[in-house]
Amino acid sequence: MKLGQRLLCLWLLVPLLASAQIDPARRDLVQFGYNQAFQGHVPLAGYAYYYHNQPNFLQTNLTLRLAVAPVYLDSEFGFVNGIGPNTDFGLGVAGGGFADSYNEIHGGTYFPSQSFEGNGAEISASLYHLFNPASLIPLNYVLRGKTHYASYNRTGETASDFQLPNDHTEFSVRTGLRWGGVEPTLFPPLAMELSVWYEGAFRTDPGAYGIDHAYELEQQSHLFWSEAALAYTLPKSQQSFYVRLTAGTSVDADHFSAYRLGGFLPLISEFPLSLPGYYFQEISARQFVLLNANYLLPLNPRKTWSLDLNASTAIVDYLPGEGQPGNTLTGVGGGILYHTPSQRLKLMVSYAYGIDAIRAAGRGASSIGVLMQIDLGWMHSQKFSQPQPVPLHGWQRFFD
Repeated sequence: MKLGQRLLCLWLLVPLLASAQIDPARRDLVQFGYNQAFQGHVPLAGYAYYYHNQPNFLQTNLTLRLAVAPVYLDSEFGFVNGIGPNTDFGLGVAGGGFADSYNEIHGGTYFPSQSFEGNGAEISASLYHLFNPASLIPLNYVLRGKTHYASYNRTGETASDFQLPNDHTEFSVRTGLRWGGVEPTLFPPLAMELSVWYEGAFRTDPGAYGIDHAYELEQQSHLFWSEAALAYTLPKSQQSFYVRLTAGTSVDADHFSAYRLGGFLPLISEFPLSLPGYYFQEISARQFVLLNANYLLPLNPRKTWSLDLNASTAIVDYLPGEGQPGNTLTGVGGGILYHTPSQRLKLMVSYAYGIDAIRAAGRGASSIGVLMQIDLGWMHSQKFSQPQPVPLHGWQRFFD
């Protein structure tokens, strides 16, 4: 079968694989990811959470979604066709310790004296409308309103003359169009997405903070970004690739709303901005273009062992005050992936090299990583749906 015919098969499978924005598949997944840099002193970078999605919860049109981290909970009750035909509605509650912590990394150096802890809680309401229920590829409109409260505390290393940001309430709205979607699993075998997004944040108590009030918490910030992604697995050889192109810009972005690139942690957020070999969230950008590519090559006849090759490159316009020489950043990596024949367990150990990362010895930085997924429900129906946001920030401080 030629490549064009295989891609056509992908389009024909879409009505079986995608549906409305609320995830229709039962999922019980344990996700773990960890990056460790070889150079420099940096905070722990990783995620660990249990993801549960249960359609027909209590009643046929209610779906429960939970993401439970060591010190954080994100949940949503989704009402299928809750507002009308093809229009779903969701109510969410989230919060926990260290969810709003901030680590200052500038010029390849971590500054614990300018870093601090943050705790938060939020409620949200979301609307998901499917425009084309009869079409092969679903086009969804997403509208989410959120109220988030954040409070800040010093760590044992925060400088005594560092003024913390004001505790504040943030009201935000996100809206976007998503054509297709990507399953919230590690290395999905089949996926495609084109999407455009806007998010605005409005804060009740802005103001200057930091040493000599060097930073500013803006009263409002506006983000605009888009994404194109494609994952495909060749049926016979089981070789697979995943390509993702993301671009974003902003108006009045600050340290809390800037795009932060770095690390290789593919399931740490809904839109991970990966740069292999760099510290997690090392780069703070006002606007950027990022290309990620991942290729898996099976190594044994049973296809349970695979060689992973990945590369990322970004062009960035740094947040004011966070600039460094050079606007092009590239990282490469490779690893060995093992999965059981049922794919109930996936485990990968990898090495990454940040080609343009700035360190004390010059350019270049190395890191190792571990990714693991355990499917407790043994659910492999080859379905995919649009991911839900899982804000899993700050759990590293729990382990620190």
